[in-house]
Amino acid sequence: MKKQDHLFCIAPMMEWTDCHCRYFHRVLSSHVRLYTEMITAQAIMYGDLARHLDFDSREHPVALQLGGSEPMELAKSAAIGERWGYDEINLNCGCPSERVQRGSFGACLMTEPNLVADCVKAMVDCISIPVTVKHRIGIDRCEDYEFVRDFVGTVAQAGCATFIVHARNAWLHGLSPKENREVPPLRYETVYRLKKEFPEIQIVLNGGLTNFDQIDEVLQHVDGIMLGREAYHNPYLLAAVDDHFFRDAHRVVSRRDAMVAVIGYTRACQRQAPAGRFHLRHVARHLLGLYHGQPAARAFRRLLSDASRLAKNDVALLEEAMETVEREAYTVA
Repeated sequence: MKKQDHLFCIAPMMEWTDCHCRYFHRVLSSHVRLYTEMITAQAIMYGDLARHLDFDSREHPVALQLGGSEPMELAKSAAIGERWGYDEINLNCGCPSERVQRGSFGACLMTEPNLVADCVKAMVDCISIPVTVKHRIGIDRCEDYEFVRDFVGTVAQAGCATFIVHARNAWLHGLSPKENREVPPLRYETVYRLKKEFPEIQIVLNGGLTNFDQIDEVLQHVDGIMLGREAYHNPYLLAAVDDHFFRDAHRVVSRRDAMVAVIGYTRACQRQAPAGRFHLRHVARHLLGLYHGQPAARAFRRLLSDASRLAKNDVALLEEAMETVEREAYTVA
């Protein structure tokens, strides 16, 4: 039977999948696997641990994605992540940004599979939770299957049993990170071929997925999928995931129920935050797509994007936005 621990994952997205975003996504689905933004090993070793690592216990299962290329730094950071309560440590070998390249990690690590194997082994040797790797299928214009096959084979021998594969090449020069998510062509067949060649390894496909029909087809060939931009911009898609993919036929969360839960969470965050450290906009920005495709979506977004209102840090703005949507939807009906 196919393992379900990575059946449906939400991608780590820089400046997006913070703790507030992850809590919101968890409200919508009990089963999706959540990932932090990439956090560098050095930031964990020398930075503010609480700021980087704190999360709500209701986020589980949640994985910590690390960036780095020094085995001992990664091992120490992974150990801290395990103590902090994360369920998985994921190594970023897929980010193509120039800033990340300057740090000698991200997608450029795919050219050094032995180093990645050393990094994975160092982490596996010092923690008990799984170590996984997220990577691309190639670098620049090289589309040789053997390149990604040898990368996966080498890293698997170091103790990695789950690979999250973005089904595009990473072009390290000439494209922005955004363009790298759109311009290099998707090649799902390469990911399917990996699964055939490494049947004992869990292969999760990432890239270009937008709807359940598409995902159902992909899941005929791999062990799981990872959804990124679509989950962020159209988050209510997640409300049907538990029933459709996990056969958990609990009551589907309504948009109103989701808002009520997030409002309660936000009030708790406000109470617990040190003076001057709570900013309503940090929560509100993740909610903008909740009513995507609904009659009152524009009114909802307008309220939650009002800088002057957000600056007052009054959580009642979220309630007002919810009530405005319901009132406008009733009028349209």
